[in-house]
Amino acid sequence: MANKAFQKTYMQLEAITKATVSLKAKGVSNDELAIVDGKLSQVVKTKGDLVTLQVFSGTEGIPTDAEVAFLGEPPVLKVSDSLAGRFFNAYGKPIDGGPEIEGEERQIGGPSVNPYKRKQPSELIPTGIAGIDLNNTLVSGQKIPFFADPDQPYNNVMAQVALRADVDKIILGGMGLSNDDYLYFKHEFESAGALEKIISFVNTTEQPPVERLLIPDMALTAAEYFAVDKNEKVLVLLTDMTLYADALSIVSNRMDQIPSKDSMPGSLYSDLAKIYEKAVQLPDGGSITIIAVTTLNDGDITHAIPDNTGYITEGQLFLRADPDSGKVIIDPFRSLSRLKQLVQGKKTREDHGQVMNASVRLYSDAQNAKTKLENGFDLSDYDLRCLDYAKDYATRLLAIDVNLGIDEMLDTAWELFGKYFTKAETGIKQAMIDKYWKGK
Repeated sequence: MANKAFQKTYMQLEAITKATVSLKAKGVSNDELAIVDGKLSQVVKTKGDLVTLQVFSGTEGIPTDAEVAFLGEPPVLKVSDSLAGRFFNAYGKPIDGGPEIEGEERQIGGPSVNPYKRKQPSELIPTGIAGIDLNNTLVSGQKIPFFADPDQPYNNVMAQVALRADVDKIILGGMGLSNDDYLYFKHEFESAGALEKIISFVNTTEQPPVERLLIPDMALTAAEYFAVDKNEKVLVLLTDMTLYADALSIVSNRMDQIPSKDSMPGSLYSDLAKIYEKAVQLPDGGSITIIAVTTLNDGDITHAIPDNTGYITEGQLFLRADPDSGKVIIDPFRSLSRLKQLVQGKKTREDHGQVMNASVRLYSDAQNAKTKLENGFDLSDYDLRCLDYAKDYATRLLAIDVNLGIDEMLDTAWELFGKYFTKAETGIKQAMIDKYWKGK
């Protein structure tokens, strides 16, 4: 932080709201940090000499003659290789009992990488989860959210992706995590012996919600250090972006801004885009891929948060409970990766696209058979085979607890085709059937 001798200090507040204080001050810049009556704050608005500060822990108890000391700089993160394996709070301070980080100070929340320095994504990121790798293959430099109901085990999925993904660094940004979730991530990473490639920035439910707004910027500043400076493949996991947006809403309401759709601030789209647009594939091999959880309110995909997210990101992964198999699956109908064609059949086996299409189409036929059954219609032999296949497909491939390599996923799908269907019923090209068919 700036030297105390050079700090500008003021003693007269003009106004106090639930989250902000305003005062007259000169030479202050946007995003600059300050201490108001001992509480950390940040400049959120300047108009002439009138400066508005957001007080992270709330303004309760702050008198009008409180001391305000400006620190002369916005929030920073010290970056170096020693970030790896560590847990930090929203201000980049260690919370794991380890030493402070020594390194170069980088301002957080800067602009995303220059478009001229970007390259079209073309590298595969395998996760071991077939609902992703087989049907919605991830590509380095992609930005994609998990849409999930709050009761789904999305943090378990995030931890699984972190431990399985074939990347150099994983950066977890946890916003509004329960203490149990925080300890769960810590335990999973430590027991898997994977800490050396995982960096975590965590805000728990016990801490001020407004601090969540710093977490994505901290995580992405670390990501840019490893991707841009070190040419590493970095996967950023953000959970939960709905709680991030709720914190934006709290701040804008306390500042008396007029809310937009679903009580969200009018700036929601640009606030989210500023985060997601940091995803990049760089020409020298470094990349930042972003997977974020957006929890849904009663499954409502039209709410402002998932709605805006869908415009910015390149698809979505949809978690749901499957009543037939009793598993949590990645829904093949509501999930989509808009970049999968850049790697399917190019970085994966030649039969990938055909197998994916056939397996989802047969699963769709099973859903039609289920509708017929519910409406009292007679089922054909093909319908019955589809229903058996669907349960097997959900259990062995769509379920999030399955961990396979992509070739194993393709082989499993061929095995299911051979078990339940004739070659003609799969609709797969003859050349592929001649080469890979595993049935009778």
